Amino acid sequence: MIKAILFDLDGTLLPMKMDEFIKSYFGRLARYLVPHGFEPDALVPAIWQGTAAMVKNDGTMTNEERFWRTFAGIFGEEARAKEPVFERFYHDEFPKVKESCGFDPEARAAVDELSAMGYRLVLATNPIFPSVATEERIRWAGLDESAFEHFTTYSNSSFTKPNLNYYRSILDKLGLSPEECLMVGNDVGEDMVVRELGMQVYLVGRDLINKGGEDISSIPGGTLGELPAYVRGLM
Repeated sequence: MIKAILFDLDGTLLPMKMDEFIKSYFGRLARYLVPHGFEPDALVPAIWQGTAAMVKNDGTMTNEERFWRTFAGIFGEEARAKEPVFERFYHDEFPKVKESCGFDPEARAAVDELSAMGYRLVLATNPIFPSVATEERIRWAGLDESAFEHFTTYSNSSFTKPNLNYYRSILDKLGLSPEECLMVGNDVGEDMVVRELGMQVYLVGRDLINKGGEDISSIPGGTLGELPAYVRGLM
């Protein structure tokens, strides 16, 4: 019996073409940090290296610590002193990245309906961002963080997608088994991987990502507007 529904954010609740988002995000971040001594040509590759380190994280530290150790390894320990500058970026400039994303009114409708049906809702978004950036993107989707019992960020997670330990850590936190959860996402490789744990899935096709070219004909899915009816059919 399904007790909890896990939602991906980027490309699922929040319509997004990842290439456009990254171009806007990195472009604004580089311009914001130049006055603080970071060269754009070195900064962007360093952020990618920090992200790659989070993807490879083995659970021995948070993704936040993994990122900053990698970043400081490139720019020196003095780079850690500029962490508040990054924080200000997410308050001052990151909201403008919203222009690279879309909006789906069915996201709020589906979340509200499933909440009213009594399901525990979790935002299982890849935890490579600080909380302030995740909360901002939640608002872009027309939602409030209070809609979710838990949402993942780089400071409260020690793994990332598609590592199954990322999902196991959410289950452990909520005290749930995989069979009691449904994962809703748009990325076949990162979201639908939970089938290996025995979790049910729902594939949102609007901004579908299927880098591995997997046959998805047998994967349940549809629109967010169709999701509540699908969940009712699982009862």
